[in-house]
Amino acid sequence: MRSSEQALADVMGRIAAACARSGRNPGDVRLVAVSKTMAAERVRELIQAGHLLFGENRVQEALLKIDAVEPGPEWHFIGHLQKNKIRHAIGKFALIHSVDGQEMALVLDRRCRAEGMVQPVLLQVNQAAETTKHGIRPEDLPALAAEVEGCAGLDLQGLMSIPPPEKNPEDSRRWFAGLRTLRDRLGPELGRELPELSMGMSDSYPLAVEEGATLVRVGTALFGSRQV
Repeated sequence: MRSSEQALADVMGRIAAACARSGRNPGDVRLVAVSKTMAAERVRELIQAGHLLFGENRVQEALLKIDAVEPGPEWHFIGHLQKNKIRHAIGKFALIHSVDGQEMALVLDRRCRAEGMVQPVLLQVNQAAETTKHGIRPEDLPALAAEVEGCAGLDLQGLMSIPPPEKNPEDSRRWFAGLRTLRDRLGPELGRELPELSMGMSDSYPLAVEEGATLVRVGTALFGSRQV
């Protein structure tokens, strides 16, 4: 099995190569190491290899891991955030990638304002309208973005998507390009730039980088197969 240091170097190398192919600065792309289901010791190994940004998709698991790992890493929440878990998530994550509707946005905003804080968020877009996935449809995005923009407790930073699975990873490119287009259209409507695009996972992150991703969510390529 590859060491954490080797795995990290491989992924960062592929990100750099994708940036070179697309004329981008590698410093504009951040790697979110998806540590869901992984023990805290595996996270520590990656920290020792020099990586300090991790993503979790379950609040309770994330909180246990955050407490178990030394201070220093930045933590992002990348899964579906249930309403009854919002109060536990407040103040624990530098970025929540998965705001997927008005109800969640308003509850999150209310909790944040009650705590006197502002939570950076992304809106999750369900580009293919898959019934098995969370996220808003592209046609509903402008209205939700305007709603979130008016929430004093939320800071809208951009968009996130989980494209449909493709037999050929290259076919994911159209979804990544589509999310970038949605983001680029939305910014002028809000009167400001939205800097973040969270897209691309272990099987597709180089393509996502080529299409403009600023955050790639990579788990298996760093940690190996998961124990579910």
